[in-house]
Amino acid sequence: MVGLGLAIAKPDRRILVVTGDGEMLMGLGALATIGVQQPANLTVVVIDNERYGETGMQRTHTAYGIDLAAVATACKFKHAVTVTTQLEPLRELVYKTSGPNFAAVKVADEKLPLVLPPNDGVLLKARFRRALLGDSADVLPEER
Repeated sequence: MVGLGLAIAKPDRRILVVTGDGEMLMGLGALATIGVQQPANLTVVVIDNERYGETGMQRTHTAYGIDLAAVATACKFKHAVTVTTQLEPLRELVYKTSGPNFAAVKVADEKLPLVLPPNDGVLLKARFRRALLGDSADVLPEER
């Protein structure tokens, strides 16, 4: 939903959201909201290893045949694909195609070392603002 907010706030910039299949399955309502809003500059890419990596590699519903690209299509995404080997369709969606766009990228389900983001909300907020606004993010809006 943060990506949708950015897409609406910054219509002149292409916005790419990268998430996992477990998170997407737990937030399917986001796809419906994006479908209603129809941001032309938004692409959602789901890295789908068919596992909940953060909680022990249990199988997600995509391992049992749930098709996230079909869900995105039903939620009125203009383009929705599942990518298994050829990355060119993904490049087209991210860099050139008017959206909203969706891609489920199937990857191996190997267990990798778990790396979680920092737990410091102030640090994360400042890092996010700097990424969006550059060095001026350290200045309060009323000081600009």
